[in-house]
Amino acid sequence: MAVPSSKTVIYAAFIGNGAIAITKIIAAALTGSSAMLAEGIHSLVDTGNQALMLVGLARAKKPADERHPFGYGNEIYFWAFIVAILIFAVGSAVSIYEGVVKVIEPHPIKDAWINYLVLTFAFVFEAAAWWFAYKAFKGRKGKGGYLAAIRASKDPTIFTVLLEDSAAMMGIVAAFLGILLAQITGEEWLDGAASIVIGVILAGVAVLLAWETKGLLIGEAARPAVIQGLRRIIRETDGVLKLHELRTVHFGPNDLLVAVSVDFADELSSRDVEQAVSEIEARIKRKYRSVSSVFIEAQSPKDKPAARQRAKSGSAMLGPSSS
Repeated sequence: MAVPSSKTVIYAAFIGNGAIAITKIIAAALTGSSAMLAEGIHSLVDTGNQALMLVGLARAKKPADERHPFGYGNEIYFWAFIVAILIFAVGSAVSIYEGVVKVIEPHPIKDAWINYLVLTFAFVFEAAAWWFAYKAFKGRKGKGGYLAAIRASKDPTIFTVLLEDSAAMMGIVAAFLGILLAQITGEEWLDGAASIVIGVILAGVAVLLAWETKGLLIGEAARPAVIQGLRRIIRETDGVLKLHELRTVHFGPNDLLVAVSVDFADELSSRDVEQAVSEIEARIKRKYRSVSSVFIEAQSPKDKPAARQRAKSGSAMLGPSSS
């Protein structure tokens, strides 16, 4: 079964959340439920977030230029970080505020059946969107656990939608229970308490997203399995005596820079070294489609201390390979 693309997952979530947001807000206006209003705000924020993720995907496709020689791939990381801030500042803060107001000044819920109907349909739609995002994430996560996969993922678009949809379903359950308990017990403040719970859920998701996207934004290395594969390719190349240093950094989910320092055999001619460099680059790019740039420096063991000192001082250490 084909794994859904990032853009497909986001479009599905955008359409679903947009329709759900309008329905929830109308239901909140008709019934006066704070929990339903919090859910409407939640879905509205999610819709805006998906729009921002689409902006990030579009801008990340811009070709490299003089000011941004490695391209714009990390635009995705920037917009994912903005999404995390919006979830916290708008979704969480407004939900908690509405809940506190309802707890302090409780008022009855009118026509509660509207809330139950809307929340039931919303849960079905959110579950469908969640399953779509889950399939996409599962197809990319590998053999590790889900939290570990989120931490290792270089594509925030998929796990952002998955976490948002997970929070949405938890929020719907909280709203449903809050409204139901308020009706059964007559304690109208429970509706506001449910809104506060929704805000806390959103805050937790926002913090997790901000933490993960921060690491991507400041630069993360390739996955350990990829690094091991790169080392294997380099060491198996004829003429390579020793791999001194290997550094990788993601400028986007499919934009990986590889910088290598190797010691070639002394008997190799300059043409042989050029051929070895070309072979390393070709094999790397053939196996790892996400690698966009490979920089290789021929370095002897006696040059290693000086090269390491240059790296610490921040100067350019590695020259480009032939492309």
